[in-house]
Amino acid sequence: MSAFSKKEKLLFKKINTPAKTQDFLNHLKFNFEKSGETLKSPLFTLRARSAHCFEGVLLGAYMLSLYGFRPYLMHLGATKGDYDHVISPFKINGFWGALSKTNHAVLRYREPIYKNIRELALSYFHEYFLDNGEKTLRQYSALFDLSKLKKNWITAEGNLWWLDKKLDKIEHYNIVPKNNLQKLRKADGIEIKAGKIIEFKKY
Repeated sequence: MSAFSKKEKLLFKKINTPAKTQDFLNHLKFNFEKSGETLKSPLFTLRARSAHCFEGVLLGAYMLSLYGFRPYLMHLGATKGDYDHVISPFKINGFWGALSKTNHAVLRYREPIYKNIRELALSYFHEYFLDNGEKTLRQYSALFDLSKLKKNWITAEGNLWWLDKKLDKIEHYNIVPKNNLQKLRKADGIEIKAGKIIEFKKY
C-alpha cells in the first residue's frame, strides 16, 4: 500500500463497495494496447487511467481486498477465434457476483445473486458470441486467490505475464455437454446488434 500516493489512498477509502468499484472501473478508458500488449499491475493501471479486462479486474480485485473481500479471479475460456475474458468474483451474504471490465454492452458486472461460481459463469454464456451469432464460451476456471501469491502483483513494474500463465494452468470446467455442442442455437440478430455497442471508440 505504501507505493500508492496519499490521493490514491483517499480514493480507495471512498470506493468501498463492489458496486462503487464497478462504477470506477467503467469510467476508466479501455486499454486498446496501441503500443503492444500489456498486463499492468493495479498501481500502474490506476495511474494509466485505462484498462483492458484483465487489468481492470486486477485493480478491482485489489480494491475489493481493501474492504474485506478475497481478491479472486475467474478465467472464462472461449473457442478459437474469440477472446477469453477474466472477471473478479465476490461473495455477499452467501451469493456470488462479479466485477468485469469490458468495452461492450455485454459481459459486464454481475449482481451477487448466484448460488455458486458455476451459476455465475453460466450467466455469461448467452452473451458470449461472435458476429455470426455462434456461441463460444466453453470453460470457466476454479477461483484464483490473488492473496496467496508470493510474487508482487499489486505494485510491480512491467507486465505480469507470469500471472497470466498461472491463471491458464489452474483447473477449468466445461460449460457445454459434449453431446449438445452441435445443437447450440445462434444468437438472434437483435442480440448481435446489441453486442456491438461499445463504450469507448478505439482511437
